[in-house]
Amino acid sequence: MHWQQDVPRLKNTNAGNFFLIAGPCAIEGEQMAFDIAGKVQEICNRLEIPYIFKGSYRKANRSKSDSFTGIGDEKALNILKSIGNHFDLPVTTDIHTDPEAALAAEFVDILQIPAFLCRQTSLLVAAAQTGKIVNIKKGQFVSPEAMRFAKEKVEEEGNAKVMLTERGNTFGYQDLIVDFRGLPVMQSYGATVVLDCTHSLQQPNQSSGVTGGRPALIETIARAGIAVGADGLFIETHPNPAEAKSDGANMLPLDRLEALLERLIRIKKAISA
Repeated sequence: MHWQQDVPRLKNTNAGNFFLIAGPCAIEGEQMAFDIAGKVQEICNRLEIPYIFKGSYRKANRSKSDSFTGIGDEKALNILKSIGNHFDLPVTTDIHTDPEAALAAEFVDILQIPAFLCRQTSLLVAAAQTGKIVNIKKGQFVSPEAMRFAKEKVEEEGNAKVMLTERGNTFGYQDLIVDFRGLPVMQSYGATVVLDCTHSLQQPNQSSGVTGGRPALIETIARAGIAVGADGLFIETHPNPAEAKSDGANMLPLDRLEALLERLIRIKKAISA
């Protein structure tokens, strides 16, 4: 997949920068989602970074039964579609079951497969059959070499538009670690490879039932990812992560995004020289 050609409405594709997938973990409401999309688009246009808006319309894999799962599928999906149309941006969301593939494909440009489901053949097939770009997040338990087979499941349905996203590997019961060797390995299969800088810093399985995180290290992960040649970065961001309804422990405060991207562009230019 040549991501610049396959992602509809993607801007700044000739600048030579990495692309950015960014937005809140979950769609919490229309105003919040529009505010984040507008701010990130403004930053990315100034810095000439191709930008894809991300927001989960439903959170299905929560630790506790009373965790926030969404504002309603139809309402959240319509917000995603409205953001794409209003800002003329590509948008993405994750799906969890086979029927969700066709449902979400009516509203978004890229279907994201959650890490826990990267081996779920029927889900990959359903996503592939929509004809949309399929972004498969590498399971915390899966080697980069094994992701070749996930990619092939999509391609065997006649859909060559596949992204693979690194999001850390299980390290003990309550931590993740990133093996940056995995990025060039997955690129060697012809995939566009994204580094998830926020979920890679999660601390799962906490006794509280709420996943922890280490957001102070987002820049460390992002810098390393650009240095080893990631095609794109995935960063969840929120105006006030402490008040976010999902994954606030590992999101980047929105007011820190611009300065971070400026520093990352300098690294990209240095390795491209």
